[in-house]
This record gives sequence, C-alpha cells and structure tokens, in this order.
Amino acid sequence: MRIVTYNVNGIRSAISKGFIDWLQTNPADIICLQETKAVKDNVDYRQFEQLGYDHYWYSAQKKGYSGVAVLTKIKPDFVQYGNGFMQSDAEGRVIRLDFGDTTLINAYFPSGTSGDERQTYKYQWLEEFLGYLDQLRQTRPNIIVCGDYNICHKPIDIHDPVGNKKNSGFLPEERAWMDKLFEGGFTDTFRHFNPDPHHYSWWSARFPTVRANNKGWRIDYINVSDPLKNRLKQAAIWPDVKHSDHCPVFLELTPALV
Repeated sequence: MRIVTYNVNGIRSAISKGFIDWLQTNPADIICLQETKAVKDNVDYRQFEQLGYDHYWYSAQKKGYSGVAVLTKIKPDFVQYGNGFMQSDAEGRVIRLDFGDTTLINAYFPSGTSGDERQTYKYQWLEEFLGYLDQLRQTRPNIIVCGDYNICHKPIDIHDPVGNKKNSGFLPEERAWMDKLFEGGFTDTFRHFNPDPHHYSWWSARFPTVRANNKGWRIDYINVSDPLKNRLKQAAIWPDVKHSDHCPVFLELTPALV
C-alpha cells in the first residue's frame, strides 16, 4: 500500500500546474488531498477515473475553502464523511476510508495564523480530533492519519525554530499536542526512517525565494498507530513536486500478514 498526503492549495490550481501529468507517473495507490477548495462537480474528475482512481470528496460548505478528497486505486470497504463535530464537518476537514482491517483518515487541521479566534478553534479541534481517534481505536486499532497538521513538532522540523517560537504552527501548546499523539501510540513515519534535518513540506508563498533556499516547515504527516509500525517499509518527502506551496509526503506499507 503506497500512500501520499498532499495539500494542493486548490485542486483546480494544482491541475493547471501539471497535477494530472504527475498522477500519470503512478506515484501512489492512495492519494489524500487537503485544501481542495472545490466540490467534486467543479472538477473534471474523469481525469482521475481514466487513471484508475476512485475518488471521494468531503468539501466545505463555504465555497472555495478547505475540503479534503481521496483518490484511490484500492476500493475501500467503508467511507465516512466527517468526524461528527459540527464546525469541523462544516469546514470539510475529515474523511475516513476503511481498507480491510486498516482505517485511513485524511484530515486538514485548522490553521491559527489568521488570529486568536481561529487559534482558539484550532486547540478545540485538536482535542476533539484526539478524542475521535481514541474512540475509533477501540474498534479499529490499525489507523493511518494523513494530512496537513499545520504543526511543526520539533525544532528539526522548521528552518528557524527561534524566530518562529511565538508563531502559530510552532507554539508550545500545539507541539505538546503532537507529543501527546506520539506518546499515546502513534509513530511519525517520516522520522522513523529519516532523522536528518532540512526536510520540509511547506514553504511560504509570500516569499518566493524561501522554497529555493529551503526555508520551510514540516507540517504534513502520515502517522500510524502502533499495530502498523511493523509494516512500515519506506517514507519520503518530495520537495521537487511543485503544484502547491506544499509538497507530497509518501509512505509505503508492506502487506498485512494473513
């Protein structure tokens, strides 16, 4: 099972920048998209179908905002739209797909960069989401959580930890939430394979030179619950794929033992 998570910052914009050509290279079996900024009928989704992907969309009620989607060559046994929290679901932030005994969650975590009100909601969302995961794990222990978390976990995950220590995305409370996630039985799959610095998945579009100079943030993750840890095969970040201010993050799992 090859999985990609990718905040496309507008699926129609990404398509205009060569996203379909990239899909033709068969980068993964399952591609989790965040910030689609579109409903399915606004997109020529036949292009995905022609490449062998089924597609599942959960869009925000507000036009041109947020939204998640999953393109998959593996047929899911079950799809759940939303996680049952009113504001999160109105913003189209979570979609769940089950493949056999494995559950995949594609989530677009809120950003707090627009002000205190959204930062407060971000903390609320994080606690709601952790409760959702804890409850789900009681019946579905094999969980993959893909998405744009909008949080850098450690100083190694951000190009300027000192200068950003008071900025949303690297605040102590956000980083403590990530500690709680990993201490509670999840693995950061990229760090499982890659302990080195200077690996990022997002670069500010406001400053065109930062991507060229690799002054980025690692805020996109594919994390797995502990029962899946022995199936981890490889993980990577692909900064040379450029349809967005983010880049894809990749994980490959070995097949489950029968």
